[in-house]
Amino acid sequence: MRTLLNLWPPFLGAGIRVKRLQPDWKEIDVEMKLRFWSANFVGTHYGGSLYSMTDPFYMLMLIHNLGRDYIVWDKSASIRFRKPGKGKVVARFRLSDERIEAIRRDLETQAKIEPTFLVEVEDESGAVIAEVRKVLHVRKKSSS
Repeated sequence: MRTLLNLWPPFLGAGIRVKRLQPDWKEIDVEMKLRFWSANFVGTHYGGSLYSMTDPFYMLMLIHNLGRDYIVWDKSASIRFRKPGKGKVVARFRLSDERIEAIRRDLETQAKIEPTFLVEVEDESGAVIAEVRKVLHVRKKSSS
């Protein structure tokens, strides 16, 4: 699956690479090197590419971990740029068993929920260059 994600045209074109994908889909590491085609006018990482490297992962992680009885969609996202990104940048996605169980528990009493996830994009020194906040829509499939 990691190879398929790396060959997905938006990732391939931007130079985004999934470096690590745990078999249980609870940990994913993504990186992007600065290339001339992924740089903006001032020579730093293009904001759209920084967002793209964070886009589908929490949705995919929840789809895999919740199973077929749930519907998961991206609802909204925002990105806050903290400092210019140069060189290689990395985003690390983590989904705990506790978070998965809390989502299941919440859906026992609510028709839908909109959990929020935060991922930080870091440069090679570990400095945060961007924060991406993702809001997902999660609900159980109807039994009809």
